[in-house]
Amino acid sequence: MKGKTLVLTGGTRGIGKATIYKFAKHGVNVAFTYNSNKELAEDIAKDLEDKFDIKAKAYPLNILEPDEFKSLFEQIDKDFDRVDFFVNNAMIYGRSVVGGYGKFMKLRPKKGLLNIYIATVGAFVAGAQEAAKRMQKVGGGSIITISSTGNRIYIENYAGHGTNKAAVEAMMRYAATELGEYNIRVNAVSGGPIETDALRAFTNYEEVKAETIKRSALNRMGTPEDIAGAVYFLCTDDASWITGHTLIVDGGTTFR
Repeated sequence: MKGKTLVLTGGTRGIGKATIYKFAKHGVNVAFTYNSNKELAEDIAKDLEDKFDIKAKAYPLNILEPDEFKSLFEQIDKDFDRVDFFVNNAMIYGRSVVGGYGKFMKLRPKKGLLNIYIATVGAFVAGAQEAAKRMQKVGGGSIITISSTGNRIYIENYAGHGTNKAAVEAMMRYAATELGEYNIRVNAVSGGPIETDALRAFTNYEEVKAETIKRSALNRMGTPEDIAGAVYFLCTDDASWITGHTLIVDGGTTFR
């Protein structure tokens, strides 16, 4: 893994931050995006370089504008000599999902619901396409999209996010089928409720947390590091025959 390059969207918090630290620890160079907090992103990049003696750089990206991926990767080309891994992680919440976060009868297709689709499926397609072009030049690579078990079990107010996670998993399987000839593997990591700022933004956060702990065979919430470990595994040679697969990391919650 040492000397290879990871590109990840949304690397300043939660799952994204845990993932870039996981890869950097193993000698992987890191290019990651942020939405608005440039100072925080640059501090993280410097910390990665200082701690792990790798190259790290942060780039601004609005995942609601998929066309920005082309210029993002063109900039990455100037700063890094290769792209081996791409992780579609960034998500949206807050005002941008109003009309997409709520019960079924409250959903508004032209407002928040469309934004969730663009940020989930559109960002995966745009980012994976650009990454795959670079991976072909180095003999292959691994693409991962972060998903959620909310497309398999009912979570209150999660219809907009859950259905789009199901959609991105379907898109992942199509990408895996068509990119396999280039030795590019494409998979998804589907997490149960994970202790992140995104989950804390849910209006029923405490209820979700309590129910997750109750359902988990391990009697705890998932952590960003739990997901990061699964993402890293799928990018290693140990997973060289795994593609088109959704790896569920949920502490056993979807069975109970």
